[in-house]
Amino acid sequence: MNTMRTFMLMAALTALLVFVGNMMGGQSGMFLAFAFAVVMNFGSYWFSDKIVLKMYGGQELTQQDAPDLFQIVQELTARGGLPMPKLYMIRGDQPNAFATGRNPEHAAIAVTEGIIRMLSRDELRGVLAHELSHIKHRDILVGTIAATMAGAISMLAHMAQWAMIFGGGRGSNDREGSNPIAGLVMIIVAPLAAMLIQMAISRSREFLADAGGAEMAANPLSLANALRKLDSRAKQIPMDASPSTAHMFIVNPLSGRGFTRLFSTHPPMEERIARLEAMVHGGAR
Repeated sequence: MNTMRTFMLMAALTALLVFVGNMMGGQSGMFLAFAFAVVMNFGSYWFSDKIVLKMYGGQELTQQDAPDLFQIVQELTARGGLPMPKLYMIRGDQPNAFATGRNPEHAAIAVTEGIIRMLSRDELRGVLAHELSHIKHRDILVGTIAATMAGAISMLAHMAQWAMIFGGGRGSNDREGSNPIAGLVMIIVAPLAAMLIQMAISRSREFLADAGGAEMAANPLSLANALRKLDSRAKQIPMDASPSTAHMFIVNPLSGRGFTRLFSTHPPMEERIARLEAMVHGGAR
């Protein structure tokens, strides 16, 4: 269900890019904006592990540093048919974790000191399985493609905005009888719509990682219990996290700062927990 939802959202984002490109910048403008977005986002994608881990001061762990953590991940990767990722520790009291890397062969999982202290072994196993599910489903790639298209739409909107300012409303794709008010509305609405679709894709992938992680760990309730604890503590303990990387964490590190659900990169926690609990009774959606 969530795979189909992601596919439909990606199709909607693609259609929006084509429509906005033709409306605002014409075919040449669309391809130019898309090319710039590809370069920027795939550069970030290719070096995502190094960039984000450095951003949060991640320290690579050895098996001697964290034998229990390594044992859990080794068991899960064997169950999931995945290569062993690198493991990193991030200093900080907020309990959280994320996965990064351009593919399963170049993947990393980072956990905070807070999550190690707070969760039981079974709960931590559920969290690590969730992150491995992200790696297995190549969610970094999916997110990068969505960000590329959303970024291209935003660039097209900026191009059209400058064209209206300096060209009196006549863009490269000006047509007889074109409505400058409609163009202005498109400049405002299109980037917002692209951002909303991009965030919906992120929420859909979180549901998929929850389900995949619960299956990999063979215990949906351990992940449900972990999410309940993490959500409560993340709201109490601040984390100096960048909004551009908030979607990577298992729970939103910015959840205590007034982000609305519509603009959230994560699904409502009560729904995530309800779906995991339903899996125990064969009622997962």
